[in-house]
Amino acid sequence: MAPTKTILRALAGETLPTPPIWMMRQAGRYLPEYRATRAEAGDFLSLCYNPELAAEVTLQPIRRYGFDAAILFADILLLPQALGADLWFVTGEGPRLSTVQTQADFDKLGPVEDIHETLNPIYETVRILRGALPSETTLIGFAGAPWTVATYMIAGRGTPDQGPAHALRQENTALFEALLARITAGTIDYLAAQIDAGAEVVKIFDSWAGSLKGEAFEKYAVAPAQEITAALKERHPHIPVIGFPREAGDAYIGFARATGVDCVALDNSVSAEWAAQHVQVDGCVQGNLASRHMVTGGAALVEETKAIVAALSKGPHIFNLGHGITPDADPDNVQRMIDAVREG
Repeated sequence: MAPTKTILRALAGETLPTPPIWMMRQAGRYLPEYRATRAEAGDFLSLCYNPELAAEVTLQPIRRYGFDAAILFADILLLPQALGADLWFVTGEGPRLSTVQTQADFDKLGPVEDIHETLNPIYETVRILRGALPSETTLIGFAGAPWTVATYMIAGRGTPDQGPAHALRQENTALFEALLARITAGTIDYLAAQIDAGAEVVKIFDSWAGSLKGEAFEKYAVAPAQEITAALKERHPHIPVIGFPREAGDAYIGFARATGVDCVALDNSVSAEWAAQHVQVDGCVQGNLASRHMVTGGAALVEETKAIVAALSKGPHIFNLGHGITPDADPDNVQRMIDAVREG
């Protein structure tokens, strides 16, 4: 049966007169209702693990804007926590984790089959959302890509150049690849469980893929995405997968063919015109308005939005930002962007 929801139609390869739209981090601190719910939860991790409140913040941008998709509210670092890493968030600075830099550190991690005990609240959030979302709204689940998750687990935090992860992969390749394999297996089970709970699409966020070059990109960005996608397709053949190797540049070309993903999400370091010529030829693309427009607004926001829609109008396209919306964004600019997409 052919899909009826607009995002599922685009992911199936259909070129639509108006692209469906959602926005990375659409449930976030730029919205006053999100800030109120987060305050009620007490802290970020408590919000992630409270199914009722996590579902509520997922639904808030759907109520306000009528996006074509909702993305599960969670965090890519919940999987490392479920694997046995210590995880906490420092206000104003971001996540911190216990590090995996030696074999002894790796040996402290738990087996993949134990992750669900920690992650069951996330699956409950998905189940709540499937019952609460409007019938036309697609529910997207997600996880971090193994390389990106590994960069946090190795460094214990985000880093500007992913230097600690690059050092480990060069100095102790066996340990690095063992960690990547554990994350990959966990990601497959985590995403499959989200699908079992009701996710209709899943997305793999490789936020730091751009720091992998040449053969390293093939081994540590492409190969894990292919393994995850193939395993999910075997378990759930009809569930689309979106891949996001952020800042991949020319390596966006052929990424869909190499990995089997149904859609390639694009950051805004490449132009929509370039993407139409080099990436959209292989299927659906998602993106790629610069998130700064959500702060600055004005005529440039409308003009750039319309230009992206026009450039990608000859193939399957899901409109989105090139990265997540930032906390300083103006909620009114989000509506201006949606209007510019839907009014043509």
